Amino acid sequence: MNTIFIVLPILTLLMFDLGLALRPADFKLILHRPLPVAAGLLGQLVMLPLIAWAVSEGFHLAPLFYIGTMLIACSPGGSSSNVFSMLAGGDIALSVTLTALSSIITLFTVPLIMAWTTQSVGTGTEVSLPVMNLLMQNIVLMGIPIVLGLVMALKRPVWAAKIHGILKKCAFPALMFLALVFFLQHRETIMREFVTLGLSTTIMILSAMMMGALLSVVFRLKQTERRTIVIEVGMQNAAQAITVACSPVVFNNETIAIPAIIYALMMNVLLLIYVAVIKHESGK
Repeated sequence: MNTIFIVLPILTLLMFDLGLALRPADFKLILHRPLPVAAGLLGQLVMLPLIAWAVSEGFHLAPLFYIGTMLIACSPGGSSSNVFSMLAGGDIALSVTLTALSSIITLFTVPLIMAWTTQSVGTGTEVSLPVMNLLMQNIVLMGIPIVLGLVMALKRPVWAAKIHGILKKCAFPALMFLALVFFLQHRETIMREFVTLGLSTTIMILSAMMMGALLSVVFRLKQTERRTIVIEVGMQNAAQAITVACSPVVFNNETIAIPAIIYALMMNVLLLIYVAVIKHESGK
């Protein structure tokens, strides 16, 4: 089974669902509360890739895993972060805004960061990045579905709400199904490399969450905003990373997607623990 035929519809539906959840007021949050938005974007778009680079260098990851680790780190925020923010008693409006902004900004930053990554890793990998192909793929698979969802939300709000309710429930099971299929196809490689990649990924996620907490303190954010920033900086769109890795017009290499699969597993485990700790401390 070719994974790309599973991940493409999942990614498209996730982005369409994000558009359905957006409202023009979400973008006004940049003007009304610039500090939490700036903290979230700084943590996710700048600090997380830097953390991924440091971890990749520190663990001396193999070139393809190095590329895959950088790819998941520079991908946009995951749509599930909105649900996690709600469970953690965070700022849902801020979560939606950050997810939307990171999805739009990374349309252009992912090609730039990955072009640098493939060049810095070296020519021995036999991996090249067609930057324009990646840019166009991002626009088609992410930009257009977000716009279509936003238009439907504005023109047909009742329909949009019903469809959003359905897609929101399907998103997580769809990603888990993708992870299962990918694991079955690459179980030997994943099991062989799980100790190294599992540890490096765990350190990367925990470092990202701590960076989110640190930025929240530096920017003097409220408690609800802090919880959301921690979640947003740590949670990434694994479907986007897998799509780029497996796409026949970009990398066309499923090995590059393995770090994203492990990241998807570990981020859900670690963030669920984070939510459980918060609920325990708040007595809920």
